[in-house]
Amino acid sequence: MRKISAVVSLFALLSSTSISAQETATSEYPSPNAIVDAAPTSDWVKIAPSDLLVMDLAADAEGNARRVVIQLMPEPFSQGWIRNIRKLAAAHWWDGTSINRVQDNYVVQWGDPGYDNPESGETGQKALPEGLETVPESDYVAEDNGKRAVVLDSAASEKDAYSIITSFEGGWQIAYGQGKWPVHCYGAVGVGRNYSPDTGSGAELYTVIGHAPRHLDRNIAVIGRVIEGIEHLSSLPRGKGQLGFYEDASKRVPIRSIRLGDALAEGASPAFEYLDTESSSFAKYADARANRLDPFFIVPAGGADICNIPVPVRRVSGE
Repeated sequence: MRKISAVVSLFALLSSTSISAQETATSEYPSPNAIVDAAPTSDWVKIAPSDLLVMDLAADAEGNARRVVIQLMPEPFSQGWIRNIRKLAAAHWWDGTSINRVQDNYVVQWGDPGYDNPESGETGQKALPEGLETVPESDYVAEDNGKRAVVLDSAASEKDAYSIITSFEGGWQIAYGQGKWPVHCYGAVGVGRNYSPDTGSGAELYTVIGHAPRHLDRNIAVIGRVIEGIEHLSSLPRGKGQLGFYEDASKRVPIRSIRLGDALAEGASPAFEYLDTESSSFAKYADARANRLDPFFIVPAGGADICNIPVPVRRVSGE
């Protein structure tokens, strides 16, 4: 009995020591999520309702509502396409269109089936609103004015395979080289187009649901990112046709409406804010993402791809 008691006591001692050490490690090296949770209110920036694109899909098979919220890029990025998107939303152009393409580990694409997939033999039946801009390819890249965030003590701003450096600007992941441009991370929303010199009007949009296709950077316009409801897109059945287009039209998911947040009924727009990428909280968060020292991790990576440091966005109560 004494021997068993001694073993039990030793086990209890080791267990308490392990828990104590874990608590100390958690305190000294908080996880990225813990850093975000502790960020003061002053480190958060409100997203204007006019910068939200709210897409309501047809209900799922169980009758559950499906809403996807997209945050549009700020100046100076992709503004010609975004002006078109604002006009398209104001004209209710997307109402009655559909999600037409779901390609595994790549993208989900929506719009008029004929415009999205010319090889389907269908022709786009919806006339585009008047006054849409033809945006030049030069607008894929903006002038670098040096406003990027300084992310202290981290590997978050460093060379990568697709640019000279990557960093953050105004709450967004940005690449820098000869100019600057938004990057194709998970959830990024871009403009579908045909072969160059076509750059797309903004009527056909897609979002990334797989490994970041950074080879698309500077070849297709990035106009925003999904900040809520990505699961309603990423979980859809994959298309069986070329490039993941649905061969069976009945598989397409109907789009009930797409509206700008400020066009919804008063008080109906969802409200969000993002962690200021120039704040000390974000610097700590980015460093923690690049150098995981919280208890689960054994070997810190010592760096992070820009797409592995998503800018935290949270829903808040409306004013």
